[in-house]
Amino acid sequence: MALITKAPRGTQDFVPAESAKMRYIEGVLMKIAEKYGFGEIRTPSFEHTELFVRSVGDTTDVVQKEMYTFEDKKGRSITLKPEGTAGAVRAAMEHGLLAEALPLKLSYITPCFRYEKAQAGRYREFHQFGVELLGAQSSAADAEVIGLVNQCLTTLGVESIRLFINSIGCPNCRPGYQKALREYYQAHYDDLCPTCKDRLERNPLRLLDCKEEKCHALAEHAPVILDYLCEECQQHFDTLKARLDSMGIPYEVDPYIVRGLDYYTKTVFEFKTETIGAQGTVCGGGRYDGLVEMLGGQKQPAVGFGMGLERLALVMEACGALLPEQPRCDICLVPLGEKASVYCSALIQRLREEGFAAESDLMGRSLKAQLKYANKIAARYTMVIGDAELEAGSARLKDMDSGAEAEVAFARLAAELTSREADRLCQGIAQTGPDVAGLLKE
Repeated sequence: MALITKAPRGTQDFVPAESAKMRYIEGVLMKIAEKYGFGEIRTPSFEHTELFVRSVGDTTDVVQKEMYTFEDKKGRSITLKPEGTAGAVRAAMEHGLLAEALPLKLSYITPCFRYEKAQAGRYREFHQFGVELLGAQSSAADAEVIGLVNQCLTTLGVESIRLFINSIGCPNCRPGYQKALREYYQAHYDDLCPTCKDRLERNPLRLLDCKEEKCHALAEHAPVILDYLCEECQQHFDTLKARLDSMGIPYEVDPYIVRGLDYYTKTVFEFKTETIGAQGTVCGGGRYDGLVEMLGGQKQPAVGFGMGLERLALVMEACGALLPEQPRCDICLVPLGEKASVYCSALIQRLREEGFAAESDLMGRSLKAQLKYANKIAARYTMVIGDAELEAGSARLKDMDSGAEAEVAFARLAAELTSREADRLCQGIAQTGPDVAGLLKE
């Protein structure tokens, strides 16, 4: 029988084993964000299109080429969100969060949607972990956000990662740089792709972010933004570097990082790796001091980042980082006969209420088939229960890894499993890295 359809191109299904890995990654990330004082915010998967046109920028690839935009039944333009920042800031403004104690610290894990070429680590539907810190002008906020990313990657065992930073100036100093860019690219106008020719007058900074081969080659010799920074932006960048030095976080200055979204000002940064080839940016972010004002509020400094979880998982796998296996069944009860099956229904319910992952036969299988099933679901323990065991009030508990058996009373089964699980967890924590072990202990 042929399947009538498959998952749309650029999307993926997370089967239980993969979902377990993603839950682990998400748990570590959100726990670290919580320790830094970031509270979780959840926003809709779609917003009014105007939000992204105003914030992300109508000259960006995201708005021009990648957004999933449609009209709803009343003719309103709606867009599936391509990134998390705009929605989070919109929600903060709408609910008056910026009137509370500052800085405002928000974190989220959210689905995002971009129509782009599907490839390893890049999907049309993906999930983004991000934080937004609003209200702090100091470079200390930039350093804190970068430090959070660094701790997340270190805790998850991501190796061979490099931090690149840059400053793209502010509205005071950027016009001078844009003028220099226009003059440089005007001399090479015929070599520009059609999109960059259109951007040349409207937003020349976007030319540095073009992935077309000729445009990318031209960008490598374009004027450098760091030569045009005003005193305030230069001081901000210098103090950020000093803070990162004091924090022991290595970095490299890359004057051609501009990020792909229009709302960035001053600091921009990327964490990159070569373990997954050309698509090596694991996390990107920066400062966006004008976004709140752009969306109709009073000017408010802000800094944040976005990290694609699918790409992060790919990098972790390439690095050989520790990822948990799919959670195992704690115990599989094997009833022999109808009377034992009825009893197992009650016993398994009590075990589940005690917090154990417990299974029992639902298919009317034979003893041999039930034990085979217990192996397939990787049950840690099995217990065969027949008429004799019911009469005795106990049965043999078998450790499926070691093969060891012990007689355990049904009334003490939960306590016995609890004791064994505590011993196993202690051994597991001792074998993990110190950062992950600290999170698990909580």
